[in-house]
Amino acid sequence: MNREPEAHLRTGALDPAKPASLFSNYEVDPVFYDEMFSAPGVPREHCKALWEHLGRMSSADIAALQDRTEQSFLHEGITFSVYGDESAQERIIPIDLLPRVLDAGEWGQIERGLRQRLHALNLFLADIYAKEPAQILSDGIVPADLVYGCPQYRTQMRGLRVPLGIHVFLCGTDLVRTHDGFMVLEDNLRVPSGVSYMLANRRALKTSMRNLFRLHKVCGVEQYGKLLRKTLAEFAPTGVADPCIVLLTPGVYNSAYYEHMFLAREMGVELVQGKDLLVHNGFVYMRTTEGLQRVDVIYRRIDDDYIDPLAFRQDSQLGTPGLFYAYRMGNVAIANAPGTGVADDKSLYAYVPDIIRYYLNEEPLLANVETHLCREPEGLEYTLDNLQDLIVKVVGGSGGYGMLVGPHASADERAAYAAEIRKNPANYVSQPTLNLSRAPCLTDEGAAPRHVDLRPFVLCGQETRLVPGAFCRVALRPGSLVVNSSQGGGGKDLWVLPP
Repeated sequence: MNREPEAHLRTGALDPAKPASLFSNYEVDPVFYDEMFSAPGVPREHCKALWEHLGRMSSADIAALQDRTEQSFLHEGITFSVYGDESAQERIIPIDLLPRVLDAGEWGQIERGLRQRLHALNLFLADIYAKEPAQILSDGIVPADLVYGCPQYRTQMRGLRVPLGIHVFLCGTDLVRTHDGFMVLEDNLRVPSGVSYMLANRRALKTSMRNLFRLHKVCGVEQYGKLLRKTLAEFAPTGVADPCIVLLTPGVYNSAYYEHMFLAREMGVELVQGKDLLVHNGFVYMRTTEGLQRVDVIYRRIDDDYIDPLAFRQDSQLGTPGLFYAYRMGNVAIANAPGTGVADDKSLYAYVPDIIRYYLNEEPLLANVETHLCREPEGLEYTLDNLQDLIVKVVGGSGGYGMLVGPHASADERAAYAAEIRKNPANYVSQPTLNLSRAPCLTDEGAAPRHVDLRPFVLCGQETRLVPGAFCRVALRPGSLVVNSSQGGGGKDLWVLPP
């Protein structure tokens, strides 16, 4: 692999030869909610101290801070892999020095909404994998063919009793903000990634801006690794007081391998591949230099298809034969449970508000983005008629791949994409092009607005846990709405302030 820093990493730092104030050329566009400013030159109350401090700093000092922050990422080797070129490229994820700040009230709204959403989704998964016909499908709340026809629905999970009755122990939900408030863009329930970047961003900025951290009393996220291990331990088989936990990775060629290593180290658990495990008499064991050690809980970062060649894909070289049998026997826990992907399918996303109302008898605390299902005739017609104004996604896609951003596509690109939609309408959904909020980012000309989103991480075991932070993704290219690292995006630290 080639390891190369993103272009922004070296060219995005403020030129120390330019004496202008950091925010002197910053433009606040009333079309977009600005995370720092309520009006040009007027910072939001919870951002005022940060704005004043940064505004007093010289260009040379800011450039030095950015450089130290970048160097910490380079030394740590905080990478992600990009596919689709002639070969995979391993890159250092770009980090922007300027944090995004939320006050306690904003974070409280997010936390309550995410707890509600994950609770409902876990109830939904328990329902659709019950032995009897799913009640929510029988009642017509969600179309049965959407669930049973989903490639992520696993018949092998029917009637299986999962530990604690919880299918999803970890969810990474993508949130965006407009002038209408926070909205859920999508749920990531299979093998959600990015939490290592949340922690690494924090460490890098805390090292570079320690005085500012103390001044703002920023809420900590450092306890995430302990909470992750504590939550996983709660899934251990009955009677196991001190469970052996491992993190199962596909290996070094996976795009998130850095994160797998990072989290295993944070938790103090072994990082294993499928070949490191074996199943004997219905129990899972790990090969060690001292012999076999029984494994009780597996935090899997490998897709369903590759977990066990005897249960799923027979050609898988990544999994462990017999692992799913041990899971069915209740002798090992796998988190997240196989089959959770049916609940983060982009078609099912449109029904999540109804799922919340059905199981909890509550109104959703976080809104969905308006979504048109091309599997439905009216949704298909609307999408094809308004392609120039919409974002169109593949229902099982991730990482920004296979997506069409209509306003930024050429007429030929839209026509080619429309032809693909017509071939398989059920494979696509469309959403309006949102006016995503913007936050200041460091550029050659000082601070400039860039679009941002948030990915907080919710842990669900015997109780639901969140750390007050998130992976804040940023579209580093001017005007871009795509925040994915694989598509030219980067990261920011998120500061949540105390009440």
